[in-house]
Order: sequence, then C-alpha cells, then structure tokens
Amino acid sequence: MDILLIGGLWLAGPVWDDVASALRAFGHRPVPLTLPGQGDGSASATLDDQLEAVLAAVDAAPEKPLVVGHSAACTLAWLAADRRPERLAGVALVGGFPSADGETYADFFELVDGVMPFPGWGPFEGPDSADLDAEARRMFEAAAVPVPAGVAKGVVRLADVRRFDVPVLLVCPEYTPAQAREWIDAGDVPELAQAKHVEYADIPSGHWPMVTQPDELARLLAAAAAGA
Repeated sequence: MDILLIGGLWLAGPVWDDVASALRAFGHRPVPLTLPGQGDGSASATLDDQLEAVLAAVDAAPEKPLVVGHSAACTLAWLAADRRPERLAGVALVGGFPSADGETYADFFELVDGVMPFPGWGPFEGPDSADLDAEARRMFEAAAVPVPAGVAKGVVRLADVRRFDVPVLLVCPEYTPAQAREWIDAGDVPELAQAKHVEYADIPSGHWPMVTQPDELARLLAAAAAGA
C-alpha cells in the first residue's frame, strides 16, 4: 500500500527516511512529502498549496493510500479525508489532532519576515523533547524550514461529512491513549468526536517519534495499513 507521510511544522520529507526504510521492509510503498514552502525554497506558499500537493499524491496512488499526518499536519491529513473520502484507506494522526472548520491552521509562534521560524526548544521542554539527545536536537535545528505565513495563518475549511467514515488511527507519543480519549470525549477535538472509526496506539516517545522511534512508528503504520 502507498503510505503518504506528511511531517509537521518545519519538517521536510527526509525526516521520514528511517520510517520509510522500515515500511519498505514491511512491503509497503512509503511516500514522504516535502510540502510547498517547507523544503522547496518558496516562502510564499499557502495552506491551499500544501493541500494541493497532498491531494496530488493521493490522486497519484495506484490504490487507496494511508495518509499519515504528524503534529500540525494532522489537519492536512484530515483535509485530505474531507476532499477525497472515497480515495483514502485511512488516516493516521501522529502526535496531533485535526483542527475544525474555520480555525487557523498553525498560528502558534511569532512570524519573522513573513515566516514562522523554529522557536527553539523552550516551548517543547518536557515530554515533547525529553527523548531527543543533543545530536538529534542539533540535526533538527539544522534541517528546520521556516513555515510561510500563508501556511501558518491559513484557514481550515471542511465540508464533506463523509470524512467521518474514514478510519482513523491516533498515534499517541507524549500523551497516552487514555488522555486522548478524555480530550475527545470532553469535546476538545470535535472532528474526532464525530469520526466513526477511531483506534488508538501508544508509542514510547516524545513529539517526534519518526526521529526517536522510527521502527516502532513504522510497525504501527504498517499494522494500520494491513487493517485498512
């Protein structure tokens, strides 16, 4: 099965290299995506541009793919479910939750000269980054791509209720499946509260399991693909 891999903020396709290698060993076809504005040198990209790149990869897949979104890009994976509900085998959401219709995509940190640079490790101290050693942090910082304002401040638009029929795997790194269920049941994640098929998977990592636990993340994604 084609497994489309969408990294979160500041991340380009190569962040998935180790996961992709493990997925190929499981017999799948990983497709790490480098999104417009996050690896192609364009600071003028918009959220719509990134969504179009994801949809192009969906449409190019020879069969229904599993679409994997990490962190903020969980919303991009969910937007793909909204635009192509009949074309997806499922979505896997790693370390994040989809935004609701009308919300801003990822307006989390200060913009500088039209982009949102990586803010440093301060906002991520604690469970998010506890499993990243000094070398991993250095490599992350060196590879981090500032996010264009048109992406960060893009407005999420969801319209097709068939998205709620798409199977969802929620991969929980720095929080537990029990915590995720509590947030969903409390109404904090309205999109997943309406999803009809949600499964949960725990992974012993911080916020970036593709860096610190690539084999285990690949195993979970391969199992989701097999189930789909």
